[in-house]
Amino acid sequence: MPALTEWRVPPANQPRASDYAFDLDHALASVVGLHAIIPPDAFSAETLGTERAGNGVVIDDGLVLTIGYLITEAESVWLHVGDGRVVEGHVLGFDAVTGFGLVQALGQLDVAPLPLGVSAETRLGDRVVVGGAGGRTRSVASQIVAKQEFAGYWEYLLDEAIFTHPAHPNWGGTALLNERGELIGIGSLQLERERDGKAEHVNMIVPIDLLKPILDDLRKFGRVNKPARPWLGLFSTEIDNRVVVIGISANGPAARAELKTGDVILAVDGEKVTSQTGFYKKLWGLGAAGVDVPLTVHHEGVTFDVTVTSTDRFKLLKAPKLH
Repeated sequence: MPALTEWRVPPANQPRASDYAFDLDHALASVVGLHAIIPPDAFSAETLGTERAGNGVVIDDGLVLTIGYLITEAESVWLHVGDGRVVEGHVLGFDAVTGFGLVQALGQLDVAPLPLGVSAETRLGDRVVVGGAGGRTRSVASQIVAKQEFAGYWEYLLDEAIFTHPAHPNWGGTALLNERGELIGIGSLQLERERDGKAEHVNMIVPIDLLKPILDDLRKFGRVNKPARPWLGLFSTEIDNRVVVIGISANGPAARAELKTGDVILAVDGEKVTSQTGFYKKLWGLGAAGVDVPLTVHHEGVTFDVTVTSTDRFKLLKAPKLH
């Protein structure tokens, strides 16, 4: 099993133990490396690759919380502990709504779990640590610079995500720690924003409060035990108050309805949409997965109506290998 690549956060951005009231090294020992292998014929292989590496956080005995895209459809998962050991893991669950993923270690990690904090209590300017596997040299002393809605191009929406700066360079599955050493979020993305005329990188973090209502379901059922949202299998972006299709998932509902890259979504069920957020909320408001979704679409000067039969995206994913 290859070791995860050697690299370090620049010393100026590393957290210093003396700056925090909690035991920084003890807390960061709860962050493990994660390496997943995905079959080439998996639905997500084309977009996310067949080998994925990032981080995970021990939140209970042998239970590792990570960001779901690292482990979606994984046939094998390996957890890299700080002392150099590598322990096999099993994918327990994934939630497409929040983006969280759960892995159960199949051997002893001998790592203390991180306590969960309350992400709603965070404020702009709070000092935080974005913790990666490997301790202080793989972690970033950061600040919360924004708390705001985030709409992702892959039919994903958070009412309030947490954004931190400076950004962690290996952000997937990182642990966001507050000044008490509690886990208040899991790293998802690195984004670029403009500030004072310059581009700066920030991390988008999924708040830990979103995990608490769904954790039991993920452990028991591998997913949230309620009807799934309708999913169309299209990637979109917002340009000049228009929702523009920038990609189509192969074999998804949008592909079967012959939607194309460059299409502009004008309305859902006769209601005009001018933003990604509005598009998603109208789509999800129609009912559960399987509902017919009437769209008004503009393409190359022609406006037309098309009905897309939505699905549950889980139906297209390969089930995790059982051990």
